[in-house]
Amino acid sequence: MDTLALVVTIGVALGFTYTNGFHDSANAIATSVSTRALTPKAALTMAAVMNLAGAFLGSGVAKTVSQGLIETPHGSRGMAILFAALVGAVVWNMITWYFGLPSSSSHALFGGMVGAALAGSSVVYWMGVVEKIVIPMILSPIVGLLFGYLVMVGILWLFRKSNPHRAKRGFRIAQTVSAAAMALGHGLQDAQKTMGVVVMALVIADLEQPNAAIPVWVKLSCALVLSLGTYAGGWRIMRTLGRRIIELDPPQGFAAETTAASVMYTASFMFHAPISTTHVITSAIMGVGSTKRFKAVRWGVAKNIIMGWFITMPAAALFAALSFWTVKLAFG
Repeated sequence: MDTLALVVTIGVALGFTYTNGFHDSANAIATSVSTRALTPKAALTMAAVMNLAGAFLGSGVAKTVSQGLIETPHGSRGMAILFAALVGAVVWNMITWYFGLPSSSSHALFGGMVGAALAGSSVVYWMGVVEKIVIPMILSPIVGLLFGYLVMVGILWLFRKSNPHRAKRGFRIAQTVSAAAMALGHGLQDAQKTMGVVVMALVIADLEQPNAAIPVWVKLSCALVLSLGTYAGGWRIMRTLGRRIIELDPPQGFAAETTAASVMYTASFMFHAPISTTHVITSAIMGVGSTKRFKAVRWGVAKNIIMGWFITMPAAALFAALSFWTVKLAFG
């Protein structure tokens, strides 16, 4: 196996993780920054640290990515497939970041893997794609929307007799905890996805066995790069999540973050399902905002975001397929 190909592929995987960090940092901190519960610098620092910690909490999602979506390809063709999958995901991440669209880095990666596998005539585990990707992609936003609404209704009822100004001050403090929980869940989900890809590259290179434990250096490097990307920030997307969907107040921000974090922990530990943090927090914000009044949510903005969700996998798959054919044409 060409060592250079392995090094380049792992380098691109870490590059994807970096774009994942700054692309999805808004997921963890947009609500806290928009409600002024945290300053941008404090929020980014906290999110980076919690992303790092979350990466070490499990490996179930990583195994789903490395073994449950496509057959592990072999030889130079296999490394080319994996490289093309990552390029497709990175390209789509950069396009959506430029336009401030909170699309899913996770689904960009999955779409890239499927598109590159199809282009390279590798086997796609369609049942795994449906069960682990498509069904959670549909259900998690619905759960986020519904539970965000219910959690906010519960907060409004519990604090209906409280002094509004005092309650908001209290929820600003509480948002520090909920934002930390959100960032921890992001590390738990998104760092593991890249770990799964790096492990697949090592298996292709015959340096690891398919069912072996994830090497510590893989966990550490993926976690560190994700944290660095998070600290770099994603201000374009943060504005979309924090202000363009709805102007959030501290109780709403707390409800949205708590809902999203709960959904992520449940998906990670109970089902080992790699869900999108972007989908969950965005839908939770919509659910929370609709308790104020239905028209308080800017549904036109929400519609554009949801459309982006549905085109992410096919678009990343197309870019990945083009990348594979380019590599094949260039190197044979």
